[in-house]
Amino acid sequence: MSLLDHATQLRDAGTWNPDRAFDAFEAWSAERGLTLYPAQEEALLEIVTGSNVILSTPTGTGKSLVATGAHFAALAQGRRSFYTAPIKALVSEKFFALVETFGAEQVGMVTGDSSVNPDAPIICCTAEILANLALRHGDEADVHQVVMDEFHFYGDPQRGWAWQVPLLTLPHVQFILMSATLGDTTAIADDLSRRTGRETALVTGVERPVPLSYEYAMTPVHETIEELLATQRAPVYIVHFAQAAALERAQALSSVKIVSREQRDEIATAIGEFRFTTTFGKTLSRLVRSGIGVHHAGMLPKYRRLVEQLAQQGLLRVICGTDTLGVGINVPIRTVLLTGLTKFDGQRMRQLTAREFHQIAGRAGRAGYDTAGTVVVQAPEHEAENAKMLAKAGDDPKQRRKLVRKKAPEGFVSWGKPSFEKLIEAEPEPLVPHMQVSHSMLLNVIGRGGDAFTTMRELIASTHEPRRAQLALERRALAIYRTLRTAGVVEQVPDPSMPGGQRIRLTVDLQPNFALNQPLSPFALAVIDMLDPAEPTHPLDVVSVIESTLDDPRPILSQQQFLARGEAVAAMKAERIEYEERMELLEEVTHPKPLEELLTAALEVFASSQPWVGDFALSPKSVVRDMWERAMTFADYTQHYSLARSEGLVLRYLSDAFRAIRQTVPEEAKSEDLLDIIEWLGELVRQVDSSLLDEWEELMHPTGPGETPIAPPPPPSVVANPRAFRTLVRNELFRRVQLAALDKHEALGELDPAFGADAWGDALDAYYDEHETIGTGADARSSRMLVIDEGREVWEAQQILADPAGDHDWRIWATVDLQASADAGVAVVQVTRVGRM
Repeated sequence: MSLLDHATQLRDAGTWNPDRAFDAFEAWSAERGLTLYPAQEEALLEIVTGSNVILSTPTGTGKSLVATGAHFAALAQGRRSFYTAPIKALVSEKFFALVETFGAEQVGMVTGDSSVNPDAPIICCTAEILANLALRHGDEADVHQVVMDEFHFYGDPQRGWAWQVPLLTLPHVQFILMSATLGDTTAIADDLSRRTGRETALVTGVERPVPLSYEYAMTPVHETIEELLATQRAPVYIVHFAQAAALERAQALSSVKIVSREQRDEIATAIGEFRFTTTFGKTLSRLVRSGIGVHHAGMLPKYRRLVEQLAQQGLLRVICGTDTLGVGINVPIRTVLLTGLTKFDGQRMRQLTAREFHQIAGRAGRAGYDTAGTVVVQAPEHEAENAKMLAKAGDDPKQRRKLVRKKAPEGFVSWGKPSFEKLIEAEPEPLVPHMQVSHSMLLNVIGRGGDAFTTMRELIASTHEPRRAQLALERRALAIYRTLRTAGVVEQVPDPSMPGGQRIRLTVDLQPNFALNQPLSPFALAVIDMLDPAEPTHPLDVVSVIESTLDDPRPILSQQQFLARGEAVAAMKAERIEYEERMELLEEVTHPKPLEELLTAALEVFASSQPWVGDFALSPKSVVRDMWERAMTFADYTQHYSLARSEGLVLRYLSDAFRAIRQTVPEEAKSEDLLDIIEWLGELVRQVDSSLLDEWEELMHPTGPGETPIAPPPPPSVVANPRAFRTLVRNELFRRVQLAALDKHEALGELDPAFGADAWGDALDAYYDEHETIGTGADARSSRMLVIDEGREVWEAQQILADPAGDHDWRIWATVDLQASADAGVAVVQVTRVGRM
C-alpha cells in the first residue's frame, strides 16, 4: 500500500488516531526495508501527537524520513504542510522525492522563478517564500505544519530573518526544525512552545549509526591519501576551501594509481557517450577515468551530477572538492580529509566554527554503505616539515639545536592539533538571530489589513533580538513607513475601530506574488517602455535593462574588470602617462555597465513612487550583451575571461538571464532581433548543459521522477531550432567580420584552416585598398547583412561587409555543414571565399 493510501484511510476514518498513524508509517517504512532508529521513532511519535519537534541529530540519522512522516501525518489529518530549504536545488530535489512518495497531485513547489501546483496540500519552497506568506497573511495563512530543513540558517546574518519570521507569525502551526548542527536550542524551544501552545520536543544527542574516528595526519597529503586507500578507507573526500586548490589537488593525484585497469574500464563503460564539451570538461574526463572526482559549486550541473552518480556507484575512490558537499547531496563517503581548519569567509581568514567543522565531518560514513567513518585533518605543512626534521634529528641535542625550523607562511591563521581536538569535542555554537525590516515586509503587513502599527510593533517586540536591536528595528520600520507615506503608497484614513481612530491602508494593489518573484520586474518594464525601438541598439538595450536586475556573477565581473584594467594600462603606457596618474585613472576602470546613467536616474524616479525597490540592488552589467557583441560561444567566453573553474556559475547566470528576458519583456517589445537573441541564448544554454532548462521545464510540467542515467541524453539537435541556428551561424560569421575589421588574418586562418591565413590576408589587402574600415556596429551585424540559402545538408551563407561607402559589394562566402553542426552542438561554418560580388 502506498503512503498516500495510508493517509487517505486515516483521513476517511474521520477521527485522528496518533497510534494508528505511527503504525501505518512504520509499516510503510518496513515494506521498503527501512527500520526506524530510536531518534526517528521519538520524533515521529511527538509529531503524530501534535508537538513541535526540534530534530538535531548527526548526518546519516534519517532526518529526511522524519520529514516524510511529518507530511504524511499532516496529509492524513487534511492539513496543509510546507517544506522549506535554503537553496532552490534542495527544494526541487525534495519536490521530486515527495512526488514519488505521495503523487504529483499532492505536492507543489514555489521558488523565486517557478510555481508548480501551488494549491497542493504539500508545498516545497525556499524559506523566504514562506516568510513572506506569513507576513502577508499572519495567523490566517493556509499553513498548518512547517518542516524547516537546514534550520541552522536561522543564524545566517543575511537570510536568518526568513527562518525567524514564521516562528513569530504563525502561532497555529506545528513546526519541525531540523539540522545536524543546531547547538543549544533551549531558548528557541521554550519560545516556540509559548507562542504555539504546543509542547516542543528536543530530539538530540543521538549516537551516530555509523561511528566516526578522528586522526591528525603529519605525513604529506599524497602519503596520507595513499595510506587511506591502502587501508580500504575509500571513497575519500578531500576538502579544500578554494575551488582552485581542489582542482590542483585532483590534477596532482592523477599521477598516482588510484584505480585498477578493470576499474578504469568499468568507469569508461558507465560514462558511455557523456559529452565533455568545455575546457574544464576535458580535464574532468581525464580525472574521472582515473577514479578521481572534482566537486564544487563552480562546475556545470551535468559535471557535478556525473561525479555524484559515479561516486554513488562506488567508481570514484577520491573526490577533491570544497565544503559545498556539506549541503544536500547524498554521496557515500567513507573518509573526509580536511586540508586545513581555516577558510576565507569573504572578509578575512579565520578558523572553522564548530558548526562548520561538524557539518563537513558529518559527511563521513554513510548509513547503509559503511560500518564506520573516518575524519582526518592534515597538519599545516610547516608543522609537518618541522616534525619530520625533529624526528630525523632524534635525541641528539646538538642536531636539534642546529635545526632551522620552517616558519608559517605570511598571513597564516594559527591552528594545529589542539584546535582539531577542540573542534571534535565542541558543540555547535548557539544560533544568533538576525532579524531585518524592509519595505516589502512593511507592505506585506499593511496589505494584511487591521492595525498595521500594532502588528508591526508586536512583531518587532517578539523577535529573538536583544532590546537594543529591537529599538533599531523600530526606528528602521518608522523610517520606511515615512518613505511609503511620502511616496503616496500608503495613507492614513479615519477608522473609529482602530486605536487612535486612524487606519493605515495601501493606495496601490500589490501583485499576488509581491516580494516573491523578480521584485525589480516592474522597474524593468518601466525602463523598457522608455527605450526607443527605432534605435539599432534597442534589442541589446532591453537585454541590459534585464541584466541590471539580476544578481551579480562576481567571478565574471571580476575578470571583466581585470582585463579592462590590463587594456587600460597598456593604452596609458602607450600614451606615456606617468605611473601615479595611471594608478589614479585605473581606479575608475571597472566592468562594462551599459545604460548606467539612464538606469540610475530612472531608479531614482521610480523609487519616489515605489520606494520598496530600494530593498533590492540594481546593478548594471554586461554578460549576455558582452557575449553577443563579441560573437562568442560559451567555450570562447569562458576561455577569454579565464573562467573554466566557474563554468557552472557562468551557465547559471545565462540561464537566469534567459528566463528573465523571456518572462519579463512584454511581447510588443520583442522585436525580431530581440527574439533572435532570446532564441540564441536559450540554445546556447541548452547545448552547453540542458539540465538547467530541463529542470525548469520539468518543474513547470512535472512528469514524475524516474531512473536518471549517468550519461544524460544529449540536448536536442542544434539545427532543430531554425531561428536559433540561423543566429548561431550569424554570430560565427560576425566573428570573422570583427577579426577582419582588426586586420587579423592569422587569427582568421585559425578559424578557417582550409581557406587559410594567406588567402584571408590577400582578400583583406584588396579590401583595404578600396576602403579604410569595416563596420562592426549594430547595423553591421543585423540580420539584413546575412543571406542564407538553406539546403537539406549544407547551407550556403553570404555575410555582407559594412563598408564606409555603403556599397555593400564585399562579402564573405561560407558553407554550414548541418550534420557536423548537430554533432558538435555549435554552428560549423567554413569560409570558402572573400571578395567583391
